[in-house]
Amino acid sequence: MKIVVCIKQVPDTKGGVKFNPDGTLDRGAMLTIMNPDDKAGLEAALRLKDQYGAEVTAITMGLPKAEEVLREAMAMGADKGILVTDRMLGGADTWATSQTLAGAIRNLEYDLIISGRQAIDGDTAQVGPQISEHLGIPVISYAQDIKIEGDSVIVERQFDDRYHVLKAKMPCLITALSELNEPRYMTPGGIFDAYSAEITVYGRNDLVDVEDSNLGLKGSPTQIARASDRVRKGVGAKVTLDPTESVDYIMERLKEKHII
Repeated sequence: MKIVVCIKQVPDTKGGVKFNPDGTLDRGAMLTIMNPDDKAGLEAALRLKDQYGAEVTAITMGLPKAEEVLREAMAMGADKGILVTDRMLGGADTWATSQTLAGAIRNLEYDLIISGRQAIDGDTAQVGPQISEHLGIPVISYAQDIKIEGDSVIVERQFDDRYHVLKAKMPCLITALSELNEPRYMTPGGIFDAYSAEITVYGRNDLVDVEDSNLGLKGSPTQIARASDRVRKGVGAKVTLDPTESVDYIMERLKEKHII
């Protein structure tokens, strides 16, 4: 079985957020981590590898420094790493990103593609399903458990306070929740091997069946009007009640939000 895991190097907001003049993130100037949902997806792939036997390939799109997140994936147990990087890919929205990754994945053999549900820098949850659409394969999102049965995958899909059980024939794409598992740590031997391993690098010319008009900032239908690291908070609801009514009101609001 061959598994491709889409991972993303995202800003570590503890180190602050910086923007380019066009409103896009200045990724080269920020501290970075592996996106949490993607890390859960990687762990899911590694557990399938442990249980059923598989070759796991991690793929990411980003600046050359995104190689770091691939080496982290390989230190955890991924067999290969592919970096998709090219100046013309910069500023991509979800449409252009999914087009790029789909174009890169067309070079590969795969039975299963796993991505995170969403990235913490965009929170759109769009890229995984869009990749499946471009590749013409089924998608199961919000996975909280994954099993393999013959040539099919069986997934528990989170749904409100319960879950669906869905079965699809491979090849298939799954988007993983960070709650899916507890990712393993890198091992000293894994770190040594990962940092001596060769990373495959794809550029624009390696993307299959993708038009220039669908790539990078120019190929992104979503345009950022303004970006800021300061979020305004609303004034909230204001009520005037006596002490007894106030207690009842607060308790009811807490129950509505399932805090109590």
